[in-house]
Amino acid sequence: MKPKILAPKGVAEYFPPESLEFEKIRDGLAQSARLAGYRYIELPVFEDTSLFVRGVGESTDVVSKEMYTFEDRGGRSLTLRPEGTAGVMRAVIEHGLDKGQLPVKLWYSGACFRAERPQQGRYRQFYQVGIEAIGNEDPMLDAEVISVAHIGFRNLGLKAFVTQITSLGDKNCRPAYREKLFEFLSKLPLDPQTMERARINPLRVLDDKRPELSELLKNAPLMLDHLCSDCKEHFESVKSALQTIGIEFVINPRMVRGLDYYTRTTFEFVHPLLGAQSGIGGGGRYDGLMQELGGSALSGIGFGLGVDRTLLAAQAEKVEIGLKPIDLFFIPLTATAREMAFKIVIDLRRQGLTVDMSFGERGLKGAMKAADKSGARFSAVFGDDEMTSQHISLKDMKTGSSREVRIGDLFKSLQNEAK
Repeated sequence: MKPKILAPKGVAEYFPPESLEFEKIRDGLAQSARLAGYRYIELPVFEDTSLFVRGVGESTDVVSKEMYTFEDRGGRSLTLRPEGTAGVMRAVIEHGLDKGQLPVKLWYSGACFRAERPQQGRYRQFYQVGIEAIGNEDPMLDAEVISVAHIGFRNLGLKAFVTQITSLGDKNCRPAYREKLFEFLSKLPLDPQTMERARINPLRVLDDKRPELSELLKNAPLMLDHLCSDCKEHFESVKSALQTIGIEFVINPRMVRGLDYYTRTTFEFVHPLLGAQSGIGGGGRYDGLMQELGGSALSGIGFGLGVDRTLLAAQAEKVEIGLKPIDLFFIPLTATAREMAFKIVIDLRRQGLTVDMSFGERGLKGAMKAADKSGARFSAVFGDDEMTSQHISLKDMKTGSSREVRIGDLFKSLQNEAK
């Protein structure tokens, strides 16, 4: 016997019934973006490596340790996308999407890839739904972006997540803070690798999760204490806008996020039931990213929400995702009935109903088991008698009760039940 080929280490696979929950969560998060006027953009899963080196930041773990990079046959260095924002910005610049009405509001979804140590909720292939709003510095837009994620989570039934926010300043106040932070770090007994990270970007050290380092950093200077007046005013306006629309938040002055492009408003959604990997999404403003990638000096703000992590959060809260069931499971009893049943099934699908049927030479008992396993709301046995009478008995799979329905009225009857 030939050996089995298994999935690569560190990936999550979703199949029924869990894949239905995954799909519902992804679509629910995307629907929140659509309701706020964001339009879909489809992006390649690989890009020129320099896009992420310049956009995400050379000093980040993502670029220095976690990217899947390869050389194509033409000798070009390509990388599987580790996040979504840089690719969106590249597309906006390349196709001139910023030349019309601003802000440009886009949403995307798909797989991202990072060569991380696999653990629960942290995968080498993971799925995100993200939005980007490009070309406007209004603090109310920051609040809108946070609200899109918040509404998405709430509409899925999540209640226990916490919205954390902070400000990382901008080019006017962050350089002086970086110097102050580096001065603090240079006096600590850091290992050579951490010291090198501090030299490239001292804020990266604050993102280090090692307990021994957290203890050393407890008295480190905070960016929130060193904001310039413009950044301070912007952050106060964001907080005020969130309060106006009733979104509760906590200020986390030590939040850095894992990517270098963030400026000013930065936020994260944390779920206390997920343990060490508690983040279910996050994002922030990136006022210099577009220019860094060769575009206009336009600001932007966005987020990436983890579909995998949101699914784990929903399971931890025991949230009923509310999956749309199959409307009807058809069970033909004879070869002649099977042909007509197939036609009825296809006609009902054409009208927008979710309908399945029993295939093959399966007996009634096996077919009823399949109907039960499918999660269908109704089942219908269809034999020669039903063909002659043009009526079928619709069985409610929950209550076990049945009622006679004329075949010509099936669509109307099932549609009314759905309401």
